[in-house]
Amino acid sequence: MSKAAYTDHLGRPLVAVTGMGVVSSLGQGVSDNWAALTAGRSGIHAITRFPADTLSTRICGTVDFIDIPVPNAVERSFAFARETTREALAQAGLSGEFGGPLFLAAPPIEPEWSARFELGDRVSPEDMTGNAYQEFLAVLRAKADPAFHEAILFGSISERLADMFGTRGLPVTLSTACASGTTAIQLGVEAIRQGRTDRALTVATDGSVSAEALIRFALLSALSTNNDAPEKASRPFTKDRDGFVIAEGAATLVLESLEAALARGARIHGIISGCGEKADDFHRTRSSPGGAPAIATIRAALDDAGLDADAIGYINAHGTSTPENDKMEYLALSSVFGERMPDVPVSSNKSMIGHTLTAAGAVEAVFSLLTMQHGVLPPTINYDNPDPAIPLDVVPNVKRDAQVTSVLSNSFGFGGQNACLVMTAEPA
Repeated sequence: MSKAAYTDHLGRPLVAVTGMGVVSSLGQGVSDNWAALTAGRSGIHAITRFPADTLSTRICGTVDFIDIPVPNAVERSFAFARETTREALAQAGLSGEFGGPLFLAAPPIEPEWSARFELGDRVSPEDMTGNAYQEFLAVLRAKADPAFHEAILFGSISERLADMFGTRGLPVTLSTACASGTTAIQLGVEAIRQGRTDRALTVATDGSVSAEALIRFALLSALSTNNDAPEKASRPFTKDRDGFVIAEGAATLVLESLEAALARGARIHGIISGCGEKADDFHRTRSSPGGAPAIATIRAALDDAGLDADAIGYINAHGTSTPENDKMEYLALSSVFGERMPDVPVSSNKSMIGHTLTAAGAVEAVFSLLTMQHGVLPPTINYDNPDPAIPLDVVPNVKRDAQVTSVLSNSFGFGGQNACLVMTAEPA
């Protein structure tokens, strides 16, 4: 092949996906997740991890089938990332030292209240100053607590992954709300495009579901309270949608330059053709109602891929099931795709797996690649009461066979973090 066959429209190295791993409330592994997703199965269930009887939301999409010796957010997030990375590397046919950089999307780290209470109980009367922070420091200085220390280090997950899989250089940990997973992929793509590496490991994980997390999102009126029928709670783009369902999960993608991947005989699962990222300064948590930043993000991803909107065959929507965000996403999509919008299939994986927060962009990137690979569009389940103000083809309730060669995947997060990916089955 000529050198031009390995580069995109701007002369940059094409970035291929050679390995994928995923964990969600639907199960562990690419195969089990894809089977459940295309069957329209929900992973949402009643909360059992902690008492939730007095909470307004008592449902979630937690991952409770992986053994976590120390059950806190850091250990859960690490365990999910470890398992998806093992799967992705095996699928890519890579073993030993990875030899490329690691980009990890991880949830913000803070000790859970139970850990804080335990620490507070260790404060002796003579150490009490009225300043809780100083009291905690006094306790930790007097007696080291490695487990607590590990649980509040933001970079601890990436450091352990780097040691375990032999990545190169200082691992990067980022947290850009619901766009985090997409941002991690974008950083890996840019590293390869800039010629800094031939391969990159991009991981996104979130095991942060706790009582505190539910209470905080509930105070924002962001969560569904459809507790009596958990599997029906996430209802993107419907008239009766009432909020998202908080969930956990992880995904890992092995990225390589197309030239390097083909040279070693790797299987190509798809190409990351375009990345777009724009900020929204409208509000701390709410998206701009007119969708201008989301529109700009979608267009940036298309421009980066060198594609027109007409080239997109399927859209993996952010589709959170919140009244405001779903409406904004429709406005953004209809502005970009115009009169063609009703004919472009758009579905939301979150109707089945819930909102995996920091991991969402990467989990949905894996599902987008599988959509092209298998020629099957996952459904949007629970679509029983369409919203006439959002006239989308959401692939309602049942999967659809359709061969598509290009996919747009959207991630629009709290705090104004917007990121989109364009993925193609082969070089654009």
